[in-house]
Amino acid sequence: MPHRIAVLALDGLLPFELGIPQRIFGRSLGVGPHDEGRSLYEVVTCSVRPPGPVRTDADFTITVERGPETLATADTVVIPASYELGPVYTEGRLTDELAAAFAHIRPGTRMVSICTGSYVLAAAGYLDGRPATTHWWHADHFQQLFPGVRVDPDVLFIDDGDVLTSAGVAAGIDLCLHIVRRDHGTAVANDVARRTVVPPHRDGGQAQYIQRPLPENRFATTTTARTWALGRLERPILLRDMAQQESMSVRTFTRRFREEVGVSPVQWLTRQRIERARHLLESTDLSIDQVARDAGFGTPTSLRQHLQAALGVSPTVYRRTFRAGRA
Repeated sequence: MPHRIAVLALDGLLPFELGIPQRIFGRSLGVGPHDEGRSLYEVVTCSVRPPGPVRTDADFTITVERGPETLATADTVVIPASYELGPVYTEGRLTDELAAAFAHIRPGTRMVSICTGSYVLAAAGYLDGRPATTHWWHADHFQQLFPGVRVDPDVLFIDDGDVLTSAGVAAGIDLCLHIVRRDHGTAVANDVARRTVVPPHRDGGQAQYIQRPLPENRFATTTTARTWALGRLERPILLRDMAQQESMSVRTFTRRFREEVGVSPVQWLTRQRIERARHLLESTDLSIDQVARDAGFGTPTSLRQHLQAALGVSPTVYRRTFRAGRA
């Protein structure tokens, strides 16, 4: 049976965020020879009340056809943001409706929040003593309300095993893609990202872009350089070569790149090569030497050092662990 994801629709919800789990998980299909085209997740939406209307922050309501008992059947529960959290937001406690709904959740269920959905997880006790994030606008208030939570306001999402939290809006897409990648590998995540027309990977530690001004010249971007680099990751790429693709000085290019992407060109290149290496380790039988060359690390030693720094495992262990998990 597909992994069942229950999305909890609360009054005051943001329609965009409510749709993220369905768009990402609902479009995640198997790519291997034994499960190609198979739906990997079943996504259902439920309310804290019996089936009926749920208010949104827009000028319409939605009808939710499942009640809180649906949470008892979920393998993963996703809580999108809401602007009507009441005592959850003001006092840090669940309403009677929410408490009754959460009583249905089975022990061991994976819990996920998008944006201010983290308030609900914290009020329910899921974040006690754990790292978590939320929208940067609410981070100080969140920390004051829940002092036992280790809040990091500067990241897109945090994966703490069975509890995952994300920053606002689009960071929910990044977190859902991360979960797909964690569950089924880069090939599946990249496939759904391509069909959703979003970047397949933004690292969870990437900044939330707080008060970062846009480049003065909106038409001068670093897109061409990034596309050029992605097409030749297996070769040496110098910073000046990337800058030349945009006819910029190295200094201007580096500044513009960081403004647009949030990390330096060197950090971005390393992350892209790690993603390439992960994909090759998961989906091919290439030797570690060949994976290192094709990903642009040159030598197995360099690949091992970068993978160890990023994921805490060696290439051999990563391949063995991933394939064992899939089996």
